[in-house]
Amino acid sequence: MTISATRTALTVHLRRPHPAQELFITSAAKRKVVRAGRRGGKTTGMAILAVQAFLAGKRVLYGVPTSEQLGRFWFECKRALAEPLDAGVYYKNETEHIIELAGTEQRIRAKTAWNADTLRGDFADLLILDEWQLVNEDAWELVGAPMLLDNNGDAVFVYTPLSLGRRAMSKARDPRHAAKMFQTAQQDTSGRWAAFHFTSAENPHISPEALSEITKDMASLAYRQEIMAEDIDEVPGALWKRETLDRGRVLRAPDTIQRVVVGIDPAVTSTEQSDETGIIVAGVDHNRHGYVMADFSGIYSPAGWADRALKAYKDYEADWIIAEDNNGGEMVESTLRARDPNARIKRVHASRGKAARAEPISAFYEQGTVHHVGSFYELEDQLCSWVPVSASRSPDRLDALVWCMTELLLGGISGKIMPGL
Repeated sequence: MTISATRTALTVHLRRPHPAQELFITSAAKRKVVRAGRRGGKTTGMAILAVQAFLAGKRVLYGVPTSEQLGRFWFECKRALAEPLDAGVYYKNETEHIIELAGTEQRIRAKTAWNADTLRGDFADLLILDEWQLVNEDAWELVGAPMLLDNNGDAVFVYTPLSLGRRAMSKARDPRHAAKMFQTAQQDTSGRWAAFHFTSAENPHISPEALSEITKDMASLAYRQEIMAEDIDEVPGALWKRETLDRGRVLRAPDTIQRVVVGIDPAVTSTEQSDETGIIVAGVDHNRHGYVMADFSGIYSPAGWADRALKAYKDYEADWIIAEDNNGGEMVESTLRARDPNARIKRVHASRGKAARAEPISAFYEQGTVHHVGSFYELEDQLCSWVPVSASRSPDRLDALVWCMTELLLGGISGKIMPGL
């Protein structure tokens, strides 16, 4: 592609897109969702799309979580436009990552979008949100979408599926929001949305030998997510399934809740176990349906988790706090007693293995007698990723949930009842 400046032909050096890139670059859909494997060429493809839109007189905004991730896109845009930039046809600002035709609204700008507010104060004909799985939904819903109102602009969302263990990296309220948007695009029949999927191997510019070597070092699940770009929301062999959780989900707990308990699985210091404390609030109604009402799990000091559990105990008017006896039960009780000597505490002893305790509770979910009141993303990730035969890490939220439901739906297990002073 050439442009003229002061009678001199200047060349724009756009890379030739590979076939998978060509599909989303040429698509006429207003909303595109691109799911691709690592090194599959998604960011280079976005740069080609951005430069083409810019040369057509458009205003382009590219957002990505961090400045380090911004570099590849910015390099590709500068490389493509090097001749007209050097000739002074276009203005370039390296600090603000702007390329523009002076005196017009024709522009490419690259910005970080880890915080949605960093995108504010602009508008665009084309908005590209890269590494979308890491970005908070507000970047689109509250900031990005209104940017497109002036010119009925287009939006592109790009992501590589995150492994279940790495979802904590995401700033999203729902770590599955990118996968859900991809599903929306797949199901659209109007032509407004379009979904595109390609693997790392579809990039002809990476070494097949290197890719083969790397994949030998990866777990099969990570390979499917990072290389094959598959959205996997549950691990094969896990006791809980997403469809089961979604089927039983309710917006609010019924007024007929009869008993409420708070389950605690305290953090321990082993490197193989979680540094979070599981704190789950659950109740049971007159039909013996269980309800997960709150998840206050997190990283706390002993005093911190005791205060949080006791607040939940009071706020939800719980009957008991359930604590595992053989996971620091005495320590749990003494820590709680120091904060509130009147709390009713039941120390329970795990005489059976973790899987044996969890399986009957997962069966209640399958039967439709356990419901989540709203969504609990971290808890649900843990439920759908824990495989009994291979798990070594203590599933803190899962453990606290199992203690709650065992007490409420199975009549509890033998334990030491500490009714308070």
